[in-house]
Amino acid sequence: MFQVVHKTKVAGHYLDLMKRFDRDLFEALAPKVGKIEIAKFTGSETGDKVHIKFLSPIRTEWVSHIIDHGQNENKAYFIDKGVQLPFPLDAWEHHHVIEKISEEESYIVDDMRFKGRNYFWSLILYPAIYLGFLPRGKVYRSYFGTFH
Repeated sequence: MFQVVHKTKVAGHYLDLMKRFDRDLFEALAPKVGKIEIAKFTGSETGDKVHIKFLSPIRTEWVSHIIDHGQNENKAYFIDKGVQLPFPLDAWEHHHVIEKISEEESYIVDDMRFKGRNYFWSLILYPAIYLGFLPRGKVYRSYFGTFH
């Protein structure tokens, strides 16, 4: 498996931020390239499902299931696992982690683990996934704010 990790500092207590990982945030994080439809979003807890239809420029679908979630005194998290993935992805797990910095600040960590149909596709996907998730930092800071 290959791994891409992005970490963003935002304002807010980690448990309060986790409660806001809802459909509104999911829509704000949607790629700005092409057209997508969120066919299903049931939440961010174990057993929930997310189904995205990419309508343009390529028609494909992505379905993920939330396979785990939890919290402790320092972090909260949920993990989505791809069960129907667009070509050339073969495996996908996205660990969404919110780490406590203080009572007023947290880190949002997007930890993506993936595999392409073969090693070549994994190498090609790495920069695409890295760059595709890079704008999330700006969206997170806009959505949650920053602490000064």
